Amino acid sequence: MQADVWSPTPVLLTVDLVILTLREGRLCVLLVERGEDPFRGMQALPGGFLNHAGEEIVDAAHRELREETALDSGWVHLEQLATYGDSGRDSRGRVVSVAHLAIAPGLPEPVAGTDAMGAAWVPADAVLSGEVELAFDHRRIVMDGIESARTKLEFSALATAFCGELFTIAELQKVYEAVWGTELDTRNFYRKVQAVKGFIIPAGSGRRTTGGRPARLYRAGPKKVLSPPLIRPGASGSEEGTGEEGE
Repeated sequence: MQADVWSPTPVLLTVDLVILTLREGRLCVLLVERGEDPFRGMQALPGGFLNHAGEEIVDAAHRELREETALDSGWVHLEQLATYGDSGRDSRGRVVSVAHLAIAPGLPEPVAGTDAMGAAWVPADAVLSGEVELAFDHRRIVMDGIESARTKLEFSALATAFCGELFTIAELQKVYEAVWGTELDTRNFYRKVQAVKGFIIPAGSGRRTTGGRPARLYRAGPKKVLSPPLIRPGASGSEEGTGEEGE
């Protein structure tokens, strides 16, 4: 008997981008209004199919960042988040998405690309709560992206990607508060940040006035892994935000 001839299953590959930034102290995610079916007119993550079989996935992510939002990828921290491939996630066929997490400070108002009718920054909590409905499985991808960012803030220097080149510790604290969605005790936060050597470093003698006395400026240091970590309130018995030492 002749063995059955095997043929590969047709699979389409896309990239989707969870782009996060802080706007007026709130964590926001970039959404586009779909200009094509399926889900025409619904909000979705920026993204799209590979241009050709030879296009690298990371190159496709950078291309989509430029095409759909007109944002300069040079200002954006970009990393691969996860792969999503449930068989029924897209009515056009078997579509697998390689999602990416992108973070940058003070991103401008986006401009929709050729296959989107609009683009806007939307408060992340509106997506997490379901107040804003998203096409496909994009709400799940946003939830995963935000949780990844929250976890990485505990154990890595990712928080500095939300800041400009120079920042104060108070501005860094606002990043943690916006991403974690909770207020932190200022003295406790200052002490813990200073305890992680190489996390941030003083930027000379420069200072910034923000309503009170001038605050010292810092820049991102060489350390990428935080030890000790900055644990989220309520996690692992952390007492961050209580004003108690907890260590």
